[in-house]
Amino acid sequence: MTQAPPKQNAAAQTPALWQQLRACAVALRAVRQGRNHAQALALVEPRLRAGAQALLFAVLRQWGRTMALKPLLVTRAPQPVVDDLLCVGLALALQQDAMYPMHTLVNQLVEAAKRDPSTRAQAAFINACIRRFDRERQALIQATDEQASARWNHPNWWVKALQQDHSQHWQAVLLASQKAAPMAVRVNQRQLNREQLQNTWQQLGVGSDPCGEYGLILHRASHVQSLAGFDKGWFSVQDPGAQLAAPLLLNGLSPLASGRWRVLDACAAPGGKTAHLLELADIDLLAIDVDENRCQRVRDNLQRLQLQATVTCADAAQPQTWWDQQQFDAILLDAPCTASGIVRRHPDIPWLRRESDVAGLAAQQQKLLKALWPLLAAGGRLLYCTCSLFKMEGEDQIQSFLANNSDAQLLPSPGQLWPGMTVNGATVSDNLFGEHDGFFYALLEKQKDV
Repeated sequence: MTQAPPKQNAAAQTPALWQQLRACAVALRAVRQGRNHAQALALVEPRLRAGAQALLFAVLRQWGRTMALKPLLVTRAPQPVVDDLLCVGLALALQQDAMYPMHTLVNQLVEAAKRDPSTRAQAAFINACIRRFDRERQALIQATDEQASARWNHPNWWVKALQQDHSQHWQAVLLASQKAAPMAVRVNQRQLNREQLQNTWQQLGVGSDPCGEYGLILHRASHVQSLAGFDKGWFSVQDPGAQLAAPLLLNGLSPLASGRWRVLDACAAPGGKTAHLLELADIDLLAIDVDENRCQRVRDNLQRLQLQATVTCADAAQPQTWWDQQQFDAILLDAPCTASGIVRRHPDIPWLRRESDVAGLAAQQQKLLKALWPLLAAGGRLLYCTCSLFKMEGEDQIQSFLANNSDAQLLPSPGQLWPGMTVNGATVSDNLFGEHDGFFYALLEKQKDV
């Protein structure tokens, strides 16, 4: 009889910190080359991916200051592979709430360098740079404070845009954007109510607090597939701010004499808002997205949640290729945008965006509004939303649309929502509730007699 091999203990199965630091450096290189964090982390060995993501996000939240400090510590640019590991160490050393004690961080950075032939000769160099920063921390930080990108850990153009657009809130917005967002879910009302899910989780040791009308914020983030009820479709991961979209669009729609509302979700992927619409009402829903892979994500999400809709790969800006000439009672336009309001969850976004992207995306949003408005029935409603903080993609976009469409009326809408909370813990005055990402919402109604 063959004897089973001895089980490894937990310590043996847990990757060493130096391995995770090296994996983080690999992912950071990919981000610096223009890939998003998901694409970057796909390059990392699966068993290291979770740890590498946590480290990468921490690094990116200190990236502006890291880039400002590095020239003060390094006189000649090191090779890219050395530079990546050095930047990982410097950014992690900058954290106010350090993930690791400084001596542990330095020791493991040196170990990571020694383990790789391409960085082995520079292990002492990395060690010296991080230790010097630690000795001269206060003076070095003060020396970079005048640089907006260092102080706020966002590109200079981004800081200036927020200063111009939101002169009262820009500092609170930038501070909130540097902090990690909590994990939030939306309860599938067709499966169970919020109290039932909260109680079930509580019995399993998963604490949560209600938020908004349909949501729960977990006390501690968990792997979504490990949470009870995920495979049964009891809930979806969705920011509380995004949970406003479906009820905003559906509440107040005029009842039909017969039949069901025809609803269009014009830029549906990954399908969170699509599913919420179906959870709240019996509707005939057409969900479209320009990318077939993203459409499949929508189908997969709907299948897990036991919901049905027609999902089609199509360009919402070209209705002549997919529209059946029957007008819709409601349209959700969750338009492509800079995603400047969800930096808490995607800290790579500020460093991947260019200043010119704002105007380019605003032009795309304008094109979508123009193309979709004729598809809306008189008396119907279109909800325009973006996860952006820039006025060009929000208030300015809608004011321009209203000025050029006399049959459009702006209904009471949330307008601009700010991410997170102010530094002292109070919600920014525009927030409907405390914890959510940054969004813009405008609800438009087509007038019947113009």
